[in-house]
Amino acid sequence: MPIEIKELHIKINVDEKAAEATAEALVDEAEIMRAVSESVEQVVNIQQRKKER
Repeated sequence: MPIEIKELHIKINVDEKAAEATAEALVDEAEIMRAVSESVEQVVNIQQRKKER
């Protein structure tokens, strides 16, 4: 017999100071630019493959 969940309540506590410090430490501008350029390259490759079909 399956169980049906009608409501789900999730509570979290966020420490903003810790979150900001962690985000600044993990995100580097060079990494962002690298990720963006890789994404653009993948999009261009996908568009080229679609045109070849």
